[in-house]
Amino acid sequence: MLLRSATFVLLMLSALSLSAGDWVSLIGTDSLDGWTKVGGEASYSLSDGVITGKTGPGKNTFLTKGPYGDFELEFEVKCDQELNSGVQIRSHLYPKPTPQESKPDRIREQGEMYGYQCEITGKTNGANGCSGNFWDEGRRTKWLDETVNAEEKQAVYKPGQWNQFRIVAKGDRIQSFVNGVPVADFTDDRDAEGVIGLQVHSIKKGTGPYQVSWRNIRLREL
Repeated sequence: MLLRSATFVLLMLSALSLSAGDWVSLIGTDSLDGWTKVGGEASYSLSDGVITGKTGPGKNTFLTKGPYGDFELEFEVKCDQELNSGVQIRSHLYPKPTPQESKPDRIREQGEMYGYQCEITGKTNGANGCSGNFWDEGRRTKWLDETVNAEEKQAVYKPGQWNQFRIVAKGDRIQSFVNGVPVADFTDDRDAEGVIGLQVHSIKKGTGPYQVSWRNIRLREL
């Protein structure tokens, strides 16, 4: 009986190891090869393993990579407290001018980003949302986990410091963790795969420049 139990455990461990791929770093050693910038005129640079996005004129800007489907994504991020940011997952670009689903009289331009965005915010005002919750960028423009207590969860985020994020997307379930604390956990069947996008949010004219930095970005496919 003991031998059978041990054999069963080994088989289960083998199955688990086959169910997830190896961790892969998404940051190159000396270049941003494999990443594509879309949207506005923010700039991105890579130095000592850190990607830094700096605000510029125009609309929201994204540094994209992918597509990816089911995966676990981890990264650390530090955002200026005056700036709002986020990371898109399973996201897409509009192929042509398209009415926004939540506001049909607003036309989204060809090449604009839409899809699931994990919120990262240097702002602590609850009206600006909650770090770790998901916003449907450029489409339904709403929070996708309406059960999240924004004030409680935002307290987990450390303004102006490095914060660790973990996102798990498997099937129609998406979860997030900020500094080891669960934040969002919801199901949605709109997007099974798409790109990852590091967002530099637009700012008001005459303000800034501000910046947001990412490091230790790694992903394993599930």
